[in-house]
Amino acid sequence: MMRTGFQRVARLVHHKALPRNPHLLPKLHQASAFGSSTDSLVARFCPEKTDLKDYALPNASWCPDMLSLYQEFLEKTKSGRWIKLPSFKSNREHIQGLKLPSGLVTASDKQDWRIFTRCILLEGQGYEYVIFFHPSEKKSVCLFQPGPYLEGAPGFAHGGSLAAMMDETFSKTAYLAGEGLFTLSLNIRFKNLIPVGSLAVLDIQVEKIEDQKLHMSCIAQSRDKQTVYAKCSGVFLQMQLEEDPPQ
Repeated sequence: MMRTGFQRVARLVHHKALPRNPHLLPKLHQASAFGSSTDSLVARFCPEKTDLKDYALPNASWCPDMLSLYQEFLEKTKSGRWIKLPSFKSNREHIQGLKLPSGLVTASDKQDWRIFTRCILLEGQGYEYVIFFHPSEKKSVCLFQPGPYLEGAPGFAHGGSLAAMMDETFSKTAYLAGEGLFTLSLNIRFKNLIPVGSLAVLDIQVEKIEDQKLHMSCIAQSRDKQTVYAKCSGVFLQMQLEEDPPQ
């Protein structure tokens, strides 16, 4: 499935019908010139009223560090500078009312789709996380607690689970900061193992936006910043989603 998705993106980028100028891609644009404002993207992404379940809320499995840091950031949201992002079971629910470019539409939407980091239903067993986004500075912080179903070395989280969490936080930040939609590259250097059930804090920064790409960085570390778990850089492709016509 992942391979098919990348093939479709590649066809969009390299199809013979594209303009010869390599910097002009279909339905892509510099967000500062034509894209939706960050405020409008956040408003669509974070609906005030919804019946959808938000999985980014505290539960009994959260460790004390995760709970207390969550409360600290929740307090910061009162000033309007930070925003807590809801986390629904599928990205389809985050982009309701929008449609993907032609060639990237799936055949059916009637299955129980789930984003990879929300596929383990038991609280505390898989990915426990919440993302806070700072619109004006285009940065995010993700509080991540890996559960035992994400184990690699005994007692520690698998490196792939951290890579997936970095990619997921990158993707949400890229979308809200500049309509970034697809991961073009990730470069990760692992430093230390994350104990299962403990807190890792992911700090995400948008370094630059140019040539319709968002260049981003991430450092995953302990709450006291004394232990660095991994450092990562990523590049995301900008792609404007169009509004579905009214029914």
